Amino acid sequence: MVREKVTVSTRTLQWKCVESRVDNKRLCYGRFILSPLIKGQADTIGIAMRRALLGEIEGTCITRAKSEKIPHEYSTIVGIQESVHEILMNLKEIVLRSNLYGTCGAFICARGPGYVTAQDIISPPSVEIVDNTQHIARLTEPIDLCIGLQIERNRGYSIKRPNNFQDGSYPLDAVFMPVRNANHSIHSYGNGNERQEILFLEIWTNGSLTPKEALHEASRNLIDLFIPFLHAEEETLHLEYNRHKGTLPPLTFHDRLAKLRKNKKEIELKIFLLTNSNCLPGSIIASKGAIYIHY
Repeated sequence: MVREKVTVSTRTLQWKCVESRVDNKRLCYGRFILSPLIKGQADTIGIAMRRALLGEIEGTCITRAKSEKIPHEYSTIVGIQESVHEILMNLKEIVLRSNLYGTCGAFICARGPGYVTAQDIISPPSVEIVDNTQHIARLTEPIDLCIGLQIERNRGYSIKRPNNFQDGSYPLDAVFMPVRNANHSIHSYGNGNERQEILFLEIWTNGSLTPKEALHEASRNLIDLFIPFLHAEEETLHLEYNRHKGTLPPLTFHDRLAKLRKNKKEIELKIFLLTNSNCLPGSIIASKGAIYIHY
């Protein structure tokens, strides 16, 4: 039997952060490279990573505000410089970091005169305010400002709808995405078949995540999306059956062991037929989904 020489690539992909800076508490920047890549791979990874960075990472936002003193969204309150609409827009811009699941409550209680900032938000321990100096309102008179808040962790964005308005409660357009922007570029080098690529990734975040954390989170989410394609065909069929028909009993350890032994016997039989067959050198044998070349 003649063995053909197989060349195995020793190429090892490596990534590196080449630039990182914090412009302010609500704007972080990072630049990363991944190399070496075969021609075409950089674009494939770059497009997928950009979409995962912008759409698959969860963030935390204020999604609803409630106050009994607010008659409607476009009203004004005596003793407060900003209109109700401006206060709601300021609440929308508050950047939060959390590990909560679903929604939770928070509130603001402040007395004028003075400025109301994000520092005046009283929230659960699981929620952290990224920038305590973010402006909410200015109280020009000695009045009380009390606002109840709903905080939610989700992904993507949520647009308020007219039918979501409740008595004294106003929904906010929520942008949950912690990544403000993401770009990728490609640098090619080499000639002919040896041409390779370097992928550059640029990430801007709102401060609730660092660019490096966002990159890791997006990578994990991409891996989770592709895991179902790695399952065995039989397990996939079982999952589809369970979803549409009912629940099948899982294979026991003895069932799996018996199946492995059966497969092993089939492989040994195929090898026996190949080594003992009277095939001419160079002939081809086909067997149930496999092709064997006899040398």
